[in-house]
Amino acid sequence: HVPVDLPQKRLIKGDANSISIAAASIVAKVIRDRLMMMYDKIYPGYDFKDNMGYGTKAHLAGLAAHGVTPIHRRSFGPVRDRLRS
Repeated sequence: HVPVDLPQKRLIKGDANSISIAAASIVAKVIRDRLMMMYDKIYPGYDFKDNMGYGTKAHLAGLAAHGVTPIHRRSFGPVRDRLRS
């Protein structure tokens, strides 16, 4: 639920049932992938260009070697654990 004063409707499997939701999903993924390629250059050592931010062995090794970056989600378990220690 988005807290705005506009009519809203929940749509289960929205990307399969709405062309506009499907298109927005594709656009969001392309933009995110491009951001991760850019972040790979800004924050070398995390393998963002190949893992796209997912918790692969290379990404976790980067966290162990280089620490948490400003782009890491604080809710990601390994990041949260590093911030607590």
